[in-house]
Amino acid sequence: MLKQHLQQKLLQKLSPQQIQFIKLLQVPTVALDTRVKEELEENPALEDPSLMTADEPKGEYDDLNDGPDDYEKSSDDNSMDEFNVDDYLQDDSTNDYSTNYNNSDDDEEKKETPIAIESTFFESLQEQLDLIPLSDQDFIIGKQIIGSLDDDGYLRRPLSSMIDDLAFSQNVMVEEEDVLEMLRLIQSFDPPGIGARDLKECLLIQLKRKDAGNPIIVKAMNVVENYLDEFTRKHYDKLEKSLGLDSEELKEVVNEILRLNPKPGDANQVTTKQMQIIPDFHISNNDGILILTLNSKNAPELKVSRSYQEMFEHYDKASSKDKKLKEAVQFVKQKLDSAKWFIDAIKQRQQTLLKTMNAIMHYQYEYFLTADERKMRPMILKDIADKIDMDISTVSRVANSKYVQTEFGTFLLKSFFSEAIQTENGEEVSNKEVKKILEDCIGSEDKRKPLADEKLTEILKERGYNIARRTVAKYREQMNIPVARLRKEL
Repeated sequence: MLKQHLQQKLLQKLSPQQIQFIKLLQVPTVALDTRVKEELEENPALEDPSLMTADEPKGEYDDLNDGPDDYEKSSDDNSMDEFNVDDYLQDDSTNDYSTNYNNSDDDEEKKETPIAIESTFFESLQEQLDLIPLSDQDFIIGKQIIGSLDDDGYLRRPLSSMIDDLAFSQNVMVEEEDVLEMLRLIQSFDPPGIGARDLKECLLIQLKRKDAGNPIIVKAMNVVENYLDEFTRKHYDKLEKSLGLDSEELKEVVNEILRLNPKPGDANQVTTKQMQIIPDFHISNNDGILILTLNSKNAPELKVSRSYQEMFEHYDKASSKDKKLKEAVQFVKQKLDSAKWFIDAIKQRQQTLLKTMNAIMHYQYEYFLTADERKMRPMILKDIADKIDMDISTVSRVANSKYVQTEFGTFLLKSFFSEAIQTENGEEVSNKEVKKILEDCIGSEDKRKPLADEKLTEILKERGYNIARRTVAKYREQMNIPVARLRKEL
């Protein structure tokens, strides 16, 4: 049986303009230029004056005085359904939003980072293989071994699997001894330790290249060969007893082993794939007054094409409009609309970035003045969202993807947010302050008797921070500091 009833639903829908703004807000400075270029290629009604020649007209879209709130209101109503050509036919003027936040010399920002030309890890090994006179079969085996190495330089693939690969893919039938012989040859390549099948073999390969007549090297080889587990666990008392060494002799042996490279392949990896961090903001200290500037790369000079404006004016004034002309008018209108929305979204992005960072800077003013983490106040996303009257998700998008350069380093905005911890006198402090105290305590500890988490907890309680041992362990792990046993040194 069918029933009819009324139901009320509250739905929140984002307009295409709002979605575009959200996506642009998440784009880091280093990628914004690419995003703008993509839009310029897709929309002929959008232009970048910096790319124009001197002969081209310099009309600009400068209806950019509305703030973010005005933008949101205009995007939510139906005013865009009515198209007014006057909105687009404006006098040439300087694009005010693009010049307010330049923070450095343009020439300086346009410098490209030089990329060093160097061989990759695998190319380097292949070049060394090419220099050795080998039979065709041995050369093929050598290439197979090099291709089977992991990025850290280890051979973790079983020899039997490589033998099968050679048989099926290369039609080369070999014995395990043939592969072992070539593996020993490759293990003589640089960097030392390459081609090892485990950590022990990696360290032994490196030690065997050193002076065999040196008693410290001999003892180090003995430790790696027979006592590697005790060494990695830092059971130095057991090592002294087993090897009959005093603490000074053992210290020399341990230092010799610590100088070895446990991941020989890593040192030869080309690092140019790492993403370059370009700060979105700069904070400078001018005699106790903090000055915030936005990276000028975030303020591209964009305008609506004068030719498209004139084209629309011509079509709009046409006395008769057939179907094709109406389609042309609609196409031009759509491109002009799209250009206007993109410029508005870029402007709103800049305003949101500055508004958010300005609130963070004033909230953590003492920290930015002194660079002392103990001055950092507890701060959560809601604190900043309430200050700037924006949604928490907007603040989160800025904090998770934007960087600020200060006189004491470049930081992700997310790093300035922290939980609050209450001291014995009822004062709320940032957990960053507690982490800094932990870091200082561990940094100044006696490495022969490092401080256990229980002792660190006691120290914090003596200073007025009533924190559980498990919380101390959590903070220590967040700072990538190992447990006391692994921090022990001779």
